[in-house]
Amino acid sequence: MTQETAQTTERRGGAVWALVITSVAGFMAALDNLVVTTALPSIRKDLGGALDDLEWTVSAYTLTFAVLLMFGAALGDRFGRRRLFLAGLTVFTGASAAAAMAPGIGSLIAARAVQGVGAAVMMPLTLTLLTAAVPAAKRGMAYGIWGAVNGLAVASGPLIGGSLTEHVSWHWIFWLNVPLGLAVLPLARLRLAESYGTGAPLDVPGTLLASGGLFGIVYGLVRGPADGWTGSLVLTGLFAGGSLLVGFVLYSTRAKNPMLPMRLFRSPAFSGINVASLLMFLGMFGSIFLLSQYMQGVLGYSPTEAGLRMLPWTGMPMLVAPIAGILSDRIGGRPVVAAGLFLQAAGLGYLASVVTADVSYAAQLPGLIISGVGMALYFAPAANLVMSSVRPREQGIASGANNALREVGGALGIAIMSSIFSAQGGYESAQSFVDGLRPALVTGASVVALGALAALAIPNRRRAARLVASAEQEPVLETAAH
Repeated sequence: MTQETAQTTERRGGAVWALVITSVAGFMAALDNLVVTTALPSIRKDLGGALDDLEWTVSAYTLTFAVLLMFGAALGDRFGRRRLFLAGLTVFTGASAAAAMAPGIGSLIAARAVQGVGAAVMMPLTLTLLTAAVPAAKRGMAYGIWGAVNGLAVASGPLIGGSLTEHVSWHWIFWLNVPLGLAVLPLARLRLAESYGTGAPLDVPGTLLASGGLFGIVYGLVRGPADGWTGSLVLTGLFAGGSLLVGFVLYSTRAKNPMLPMRLFRSPAFSGINVASLLMFLGMFGSIFLLSQYMQGVLGYSPTEAGLRMLPWTGMPMLVAPIAGILSDRIGGRPVVAAGLFLQAAGLGYLASVVTADVSYAAQLPGLIISGVGMALYFAPAANLVMSSVRPREQGIASGANNALREVGGALGIAIMSSIFSAQGGYESAQSFVDGLRPALVTGASVVALGALAALAIPNRRRAARLVASAEQEPVLETAAH
C-alpha cells in the first residue's frame, strides 16, 4: 500500500511539473505571435527599415512556425519528445536573446525566423508530453489550464508588447523569454519523462511537400495585404503552395510511413475539431489584430490602457478554462467547444454592432465578456478532443497538425480581415477606421459561427472512443514503437 501511495504521489507530482513546464513553454511560443505588433513604431525608430521590413518582423516568425510544426512533431516522435522539446526550447531562448540584441532590422528578422523554428519544434510536443504525464481522468482539467495559458498569451500579446515598449524598452519583449527559458530547461530535463511515437523512419518526401506547401500558402497570406493579392510572388506562393499540399495529400494516401496519415481525417472527431480550430483562429486572430489598433488609434488609449480594457476578453480564459476542462471530462468536449464558439461569434457580432468613433467602454464590455467566456470554453476541450481522437502513438503528429492549422488560420484571419478592412475603410480618420472594422468583425463572427457548426458534427464521447478503439484493431504499417 505504501509503494502504491508513493507511485500515485510521484505521478501526481510529475503531472503538476509537466503542466507547469508545458504551459510556460506554450505561453512563450504563443505570445510571440502578436507581441511585436504594438512595438513596431519603436522598433522602426531605433533600427530603421521600411514598412515591409517591419511587417517581416511579424511574418518571419509566423512563416517558420507554421511551416515546421508538423516536422517538429515528427522529429519528436522519432528521436524522443523530451529531447526535441529541450532542443526547441534552447533554440527559441537563444533566438530571443539574439532578437533583443539585434543591431539592425535584418538581423532582427533573421532572429525572429529562428525563433519560429524553435517554437515549431517545441510547441506541438507540449501537448504530447502533458498527455503522457497526466492520468486520463484528469486530462480535461490539465488541458483546460494549458489552454487558458495559451489563450491568454495569444490575446494578451499586444498588451504585453505595448506595456513593455511604453514603460521599459521594446528589447524586453524578447528578453522576457530568456529567464523563462533558462528556468524551464533544467526543470524539463529533470521532471519530464521521455516518450516516443511509432519509431517509423522520417518521411522525407512528405516533409518536403508539406513544408513547401505550407510555406507557399502562409507566405501568400501574410504578404497579400501588403503586396496586393494579384502580386506575382503572392499568386505564385498561393498556387504553388496549394499544388504542393495537394501533392502531399496524394502522396500520404499511398506512402508506407507518412508523416501525417490521411486515414486520421476519416475520423469525424479529428476532422471536426481541426476545421473548428482553423475557423476559430481565423476569426479570433483577425479580430484581436484590428481591435487592439482600434482601441489605440481611434479611442486614444495607450497600449497599456488598451490592454487593460481588453482584460475581460483576454483574461477570462484564466478563470473559465479550467472549469471548461472539468466540464469536458464529465459531459464530453463537443458541447463545450460548440457553446464556446457560438459565444465567441456572438461577442464579435455584438462588438461589430456597437463600435463607433467614440463608443464608451461600458457599451463594449458585454461583447468583451461574452467573447472571453467563449474563447475560454473552446481552448481546453479542443485540446482534449484532438488528443483523444487518435491512437496514443499518433498524438504527436495530431498535435502538430492541429497547431499548424491554427497558425494557418491565424495568418488567414489577419490577411482576410485586413483586406476587408482596407476595402471598406482605412487609417485616414476615426470614422474611416470604424467603417472598415465593422464588416471585418462581422466576417470574423460568421467564420467562428461556422466553426461552431463544425464542432457540432464531432461524434459524442462514447462514439468517438469506440472509433479510436476500432482503429486500434486495424493493422498498421508503421514499425514498432520504441
